[in-house]
Amino acid sequence: MRATNAESWVVYSMPSKGNREGLRAVCDRTEWERMDAAKPGYFTLVRGGLTNEGEAERLARGSSGAAKPRNRKAVPLTWPDQAGLGLAGARPAAN
Repeated sequence: MRATNAESWVVYSMPSKGNREGLRAVCDRTEWERMDAAKPGYFTLVRGGLTNEGEAERLARGSSGAAKPRNRKAVPLTWPDQAGLGLAGARPAAN
């Protein structure tokens, strides 16, 4: 539950099976204080005092959802003039 008029946002992480770093989430400061009081030490504060929810969401997301790098164009293993030599039966000189 997110308040639309919250003055301060926090990013926190919570333990998750199979994920060493835990899952990150966002909530407002008052909700964080209630959660931390209910289970002290269970949640880890990543950063507090964020004034913009969008900034908090980006921090919580990290690199998840970022554009993946595109693959470079494939480079041919042989050039056309070299491929023709291989078909004609030409062999490189033996040492």
